Amino acid sequence: MRPSPHPARTARGLLGALLTSLVSLAALLTTAPAAHADTTICETYGSTTIQGRYVVQNNRWGTSDEQCVTVTDSGFRISRADGSVPTNGAPKSYPSVYNGCHYTNCSPGTALPARLSTISRAPTSISYSYVSNAVYDAAYDIWLDPTPRTDGVNRTEIMIWFNKVGPIQPVGSQVGTATVAGRQWQVWAGSNGTNDVLSFVAPSAITSWSFDVMDFVRQAVSRGLAQDSWYLTSVQAGFEPWENGTGLAVTSFSSTVDTGSSGDPGGSSACAVAYTANVWQGGYTADVTVTNTGTSPVNGWKLAFTLPAGQRITSAWGADVAPSSGAVTAGSLAYNAQIAPGAKVSFGFQGTYSGTFTRPAGFTLNGAACTAS
Repeated sequence: MRPSPHPARTARGLLGALLTSLVSLAALLTTAPAAHADTTICETYGSTTIQGRYVVQNNRWGTSDEQCVTVTDSGFRISRADGSVPTNGAPKSYPSVYNGCHYTNCSPGTALPARLSTISRAPTSISYSYVSNAVYDAAYDIWLDPTPRTDGVNRTEIMIWFNKVGPIQPVGSQVGTATVAGRQWQVWAGSNGTNDVLSFVAPSAITSWSFDVMDFVRQAVSRGLAQDSWYLTSVQAGFEPWENGTGLAVTSFSSTVDTGSSGDPGGSSACAVAYTANVWQGGYTADVTVTNTGTSPVNGWKLAFTLPAGQRITSAWGADVAPSSGAVTAGSLAYNAQIAPGAKVSFGFQGTYSGTFTRPAGFTLNGAACTAS
């Protein structure tokens, strides 16, 4: 079990006496020049920028042994990773690339921190290159906090483990499984003593994937580990090595955050929802039709609603629907992502219930309230 698994939350969170010097260091790093291909960083917390919009950081904190990252125009690779640490404890570092703010070092032009209720979507794409002669996880980190802080450790961390090699496991214990963004995951939850950690572990290695960060954020909200009034402060992609790690690489990374009062990056999100249920003892099916009543097309939609207590979704069609109970989000699929003005899109699901059946009280499309019938 890992008692404290992360560069920020262990090295800096626990060594409070070094806070002043680290803040000063972060201020210097903020002004670091942009990287060119094959720029090598060996400084403990050394960093640079790529593409004029992301920060790559070496972030070695759990060992005194040497670590270097070679920065490319599209990512980085670990070019040196000396030493090892016990696999039942924290990793030795988290070399990574990120969008947002990390200990006052903010990526150029970032939209983060951003209040969750204002984010309609946060599309991201990541490609990894793995090695077999090391103990590590490939982790995508999502940081959430009640305040728009740009320094220090946030309240909740979401980790997405794309791959793991060796006898390691996430913080806490496994609490179940879930389908998020169309993939099946083991779900782990716990605390490292500094912040809450919600982890999603892939059953097999993922080398490349594009997804919406908000799908995982909504999981944290539905599980009581965040609120819509909280802030997304950064998204980070990299590796947590315990032993070796040379050759591990992020070969590409992209991240954007779409915000706005309308909640819809593609146009007006004025909407109407028709919800029809066919109910029998202990079970039901629901057909949901969403109409774009605005004047602009909706490009990529997410319909959010809360299932009444005792209801659980067992299957769905026409949308990516998760989680199975509580605060639920139905997301568009590739073939029905656009809703033209005046047009409709439909999806459905089957579920179980206990007690008296009732329908959801309200619906929001990309963050904007819909009329319901």
